[in-house]
Amino acid sequence: MKNVDVVIIGGGLAGIFTAYELAVRAPSASVLLVEQGDPIVKRSCPIVAGQVARCINCPVCDIMRGFGGAGAFSDGKFNFTTAFGGWLTDYLSSEKVMELIDYVDLVNQEFGATTNTFSTDTPEADKIRLKALGEDIHLLDARCKHLGTEKNRELLEKISDWLDERIEMWLNVRVDSIEPADQGYRIETTRGEVSSRFVVAAPGRSGAEWFAGQCRQLDLTLINNQVDLGVRVELPALVFKEITDAMYEAKLTYRTKQYGDMVRTFCMNPYGYVVSENTDGIITVNGHSYDAPELRSNNTNFALLVSNRFTAPFKEPYRYGKHIASLSNMLGGGVMVQRLGDLLDGRRTDTHRLDKSFVRPTLDATPGDLSLVLPKRHLDNIVEFLHALDTLAPGTANRDTLLYGVEVKFYSARLELSNTFETQLKNLFAIGDGAGITRGLSQAGASGVRAAREIASRLST
Repeated sequence: MKNVDVVIIGGGLAGIFTAYELAVRAPSASVLLVEQGDPIVKRSCPIVAGQVARCINCPVCDIMRGFGGAGAFSDGKFNFTTAFGGWLTDYLSSEKVMELIDYVDLVNQEFGATTNTFSTDTPEADKIRLKALGEDIHLLDARCKHLGTEKNRELLEKISDWLDERIEMWLNVRVDSIEPADQGYRIETTRGEVSSRFVVAAPGRSGAEWFAGQCRQLDLTLINNQVDLGVRVELPALVFKEITDAMYEAKLTYRTKQYGDMVRTFCMNPYGYVVSENTDGIITVNGHSYDAPELRSNNTNFALLVSNRFTAPFKEPYRYGKHIASLSNMLGGGVMVQRLGDLLDGRRTDTHRLDKSFVRPTLDATPGDLSLVLPKRHLDNIVEFLHALDTLAPGTANRDTLLYGVEVKFYSARLELSNTFETQLKNLFAIGDGAGITRGLSQAGASGVRAAREIASRLST
């Protein structure tokens, strides 16, 4: 059996920054990072590489798993805010969270991240904010950095090389179980058993369901978290140019008149591409964009998401989201796409109508009917928000605007945690998206730093 001081489960941003901070603050400690997917240099999606048009169900999805986590193939948006991107302020003050986010950004800059930021605190953004308020749409305050899909990968490669010289990393190794043992924990992996005094669980979105099962085995209390369901909208970049030029990504929220539900924009990608993701065999939709002008498309895409938070007796929001997404997979063999005009007319989009569309899709998806997949309430909310956005950005609700489904943001059921993200079991920490406390690069990294600093202080005593 291998013996180490700290085991980190998951090589996404939360796990990476846990490892980084431990290497800095406790350099003599033995640290093992275990990640189910490939090293960053070997991660390659056949769709992104242009080898195939559609998901071929790779045994381990390189989009979702591997060093860098699901963020590795994102366009590297780094948000400086506590208004969205997670719930760290449930455990720490806003000032402390921002201090941690700024620290993560400084570390990224050491490895080559840009110093340029976009902000909502500008005269141009204020004009958009005022116009949005006229439609009861609210623009959330934030600063944002855009690394670009290609530069985000380069940054992660540099961090991986740095860590490889200071800690041990097991890639393509699955963790099967976490069990309490004398003076610590026993971790069962496909490479053998590991004994460790400390465990940091950072399983990410793709490992959220697995981690929830581990928590039940450990008799840890789980709290229902939300699941966000919706579509990814694709339209000509010119429609949102005023907004994206001013702040790159606008976080817009809207409370629908019909149901009083909250709908929001998420992951806006100017001149970007719609992409698919595979989470345990369920294919969902996402988006990214490049920094280099020669790699850009003519379209902008963004998600429109409706948030659902469930109460007792229902306790499996993750499975609910996967079930909705599976309907799209069943009907369309993967991601479905529909023209807004066809949705409003109550008919499916077919290949003929899609070929005549003025908006050319950037993802090869199956033309279909999203009303057979998403609940009516969700679609009503989405259509109402699109019409409200059409006043803010004329052309949003054009009949050729494309809607891809299903986009799902899974959040693990949240654990009862301390302000250092320690669970009810001593020396077992849970961080990042997979622990249900973050939903973005900046706060995921911040949660890893916070947990690592606490472990480093205990290792020194």
